[in-house]
Order: sequence, then C-alpha cells, then structure tokens
Amino acid sequence: MTTTTAPALNARVIALAHHAPRALLEGVLTRYGITFHQSVTLRAAVVAGASVDRDGLVAEVTGALKTDEATVHGVIEELTAAELLEAHESRLHVTSTGRDLYERTSAESAKIAARLYAGIPEQDLATAARVLTLITTRANNELTEP
Repeated sequence: MTTTTAPALNARVIALAHHAPRALLEGVLTRYGITFHQSVTLRAAVVAGASVDRDGLVAEVTGALKTDEATVHGVIEELTAAELLEAHESRLHVTSTGRDLYERTSAESAKIAARLYAGIPEQDLATAARVLTLITTRANNELTEP
C-alpha cells in the first residue's frame, strides 16, 4: 500500500493493525500452550525483575489489557498452576520454566515483528509510534474520568 492509497487513520485501521499481528502471535502462543492474557502477564512479571508485588502486577495487567482484576487474578493462578510463576506471600517470582517460555515466545514474536516492519522507514515507524501513543494516552485519560 502506498501513502497515496492509504486510508485515513481511524479506529478501524488501528484495530485491523492490532488484530492481524495478534493473530500471528496467538499462533505462536498456542504452540506453547499459553493464552494472550497469560503471555502479557508473564511478560510483565519478567520485566519487573526477580520479584513482583502481586497487587502491582494485577494493576499493571488490568490497565494494559483493559480487563477486570478478577480476570488477572485468574490468569496469575493459571500461571502459578503451570509452574511459570511462584507465589511467595504477596510476591510473585518467575520460575526458570516461565523465563524460558517468555524468552522463546519473545524471540518468535520479534521475528514476526521484523517481517511485518521490514522496509518501513524508521521515520514512519517513529511517527506511527507517536500517534498511537497519543491516542492511547487520550483513551486512557477518558477511561479514568468520572
């Protein structure tokens, strides 16, 4: 698609740009036996470091996925049952199995992203990132308004 034939940026274009790559990612995650929600939660725990506060993780994932706390608590329980996370009182630790799974799925995800973003000029990617970040910030602000 050239810039002269590209549609105007709108919610549908953004949704399509989200769902097509997510479908590719879901294929990877399915092969490893985890869901998208589990992947997002595991990533947040890995990025947090050696240990993460359960309530903090729930808040982060709830905000990222725009879902309710009960759903995220359920996902944490699934990850704990699968021995990808370990619970120690109010803290969670990523197990070596969880870290390995995260690293493998991340590597495959990075390959998908590299294919999808190939040939797109860095300036265009930077512009897209700025615009999408602004839209996300505005939507998040509206979600927190009374």
